[in-house]
Amino acid sequence: MSKLSEIIKKKGPIRKVGVIGMGYVGIPSAVLFAEKFDFVWGFQRASQSSGYKIEMLNNGISPLKGEEPGLEDLIKKVRSQGRFESTSDFSRIKDVDAVTLAIQTPFKDKGELEPDFGALEEGIRQIGKYLNEGVLVVLESTITPGTTKDLAADILKKESGLIPGEDFALAHAPERVMVGRLIRNIQEHDRIVGGINKESTDRAVELYSPVLTKGKIIAMDSTAAEVTKTAENTFRDLQIAAMNELALYCEAMRVNVYDVRTGIDSLKGNGITRAVLIPGAGVGGHCLTKDTYHLERGVKISGSKLDYPENSESLYVLARKINDFMPIHMYNLTQEGLKRAGKKFKGSKIALLGWAFLNNSDDTRNTPSKLYYDMVIKAGAQVSVHDPYVLEDGNLKISQDLEECIKGATAIVIFTGHKHYLNLKATTPKKLSGHSHPIIIDGRNVVDPDAFIKEGFVYKGIGRGDKNYHPVI
Repeated sequence: MSKLSEIIKKKGPIRKVGVIGMGYVGIPSAVLFAEKFDFVWGFQRASQSSGYKIEMLNNGISPLKGEEPGLEDLIKKVRSQGRFESTSDFSRIKDVDAVTLAIQTPFKDKGELEPDFGALEEGIRQIGKYLNEGVLVVLESTITPGTTKDLAADILKKESGLIPGEDFALAHAPERVMVGRLIRNIQEHDRIVGGINKESTDRAVELYSPVLTKGKIIAMDSTAAEVTKTAENTFRDLQIAAMNELALYCEAMRVNVYDVRTGIDSLKGNGITRAVLIPGAGVGGHCLTKDTYHLERGVKISGSKLDYPENSESLYVLARKINDFMPIHMYNLTQEGLKRAGKKFKGSKIALLGWAFLNNSDDTRNTPSKLYYDMVIKAGAQVSVHDPYVLEDGNLKISQDLEECIKGATAIVIFTGHKHYLNLKATTPKKLSGHSHPIIIDGRNVVDPDAFIKEGFVYKGIGRGDKNYHPVI
């Protein structure tokens, strides 16, 4: 029996858990652990920007204001049972048997593949300061392949004086959640678990198995787990880019991308249909916008020569560029629509509908709406932003009054597929706009083009080459 196996056997089963980072991943993870283990600490810095979460959580209130079925009820439940508490006192780590860390890992410079691991490294240092023998440390953040065995292991060893894989267990178990279905995703998705050695993997399996309802554990090496996470997000980004490019092609050829999509989807059972996603106004969020670069960086720092077509750009990086272009395409569609109505950006009012990057959520991270907003402001337009879930973003005030936002608008531009926009009828916004030919730019295919065209709107939509050149009524 190895040294770590003996330490873990003596320590006994996992009873107390710590979760660092009370965000979209940490909060649901913490309360699900609290249902299955004796007690869970939810660690959160008492910073000016996010310290408010501690009090909210301890009062049984979710800080996440989008629609998250079951989350707030579960927070209230484990709080009332005395099984969960949020705190900024990281010294409590000394009392836990396992600690997970879910901290954002953005990039300083995507071109140079330079990540910003400052917050991640600080979180790992906090663990190292209070780390005891036999504790399991799990990184849930999406990270460059090789980070667990190298950067994380080195920091933990330096801070604690303990040896990873011998004195304590270390693993990577990447989160696989989508905002709007956090609880369900954690319970039902298969969980990738990769330790730096077998003992670490086994201990991580013990931690995650109880919270799974339909999902199963898939065990592997920690670096393989890191590649799995970055690759699955890269593939999804690639699939979205493929559909966005097809939408641009369909616009140019004046056909309906959704007719084409339905035709492709009719080839059932041949695998291709799983890759046919939905085109849109851009990709936001914390994951897809940067995980491709973690995968690329993993190859770069591996020290091995990549056998690849000479002087060819990475297919994955090109996909990123296509998805990053879509807000610019929305700007171009707006410009074309204004021109058809005899208008210009300067002096026009733009009603921008949707600031969250994902429908029915309050998640504004890397929202594609921001690039579009900056472009139209620079072009001289006045912009009113509406979002039912987001009150503000930095200094930007966001309206929850849809009619007031649309009132007097030269153009209505839909960036997010919130349910509030699905039943948007043409008559009311036409009247509110006060224009004979207002413009509507549908970035999420949520309105009926014919109804708006009939009402006198100039319509433009992503992939709607069949409608984008309609006669103005």
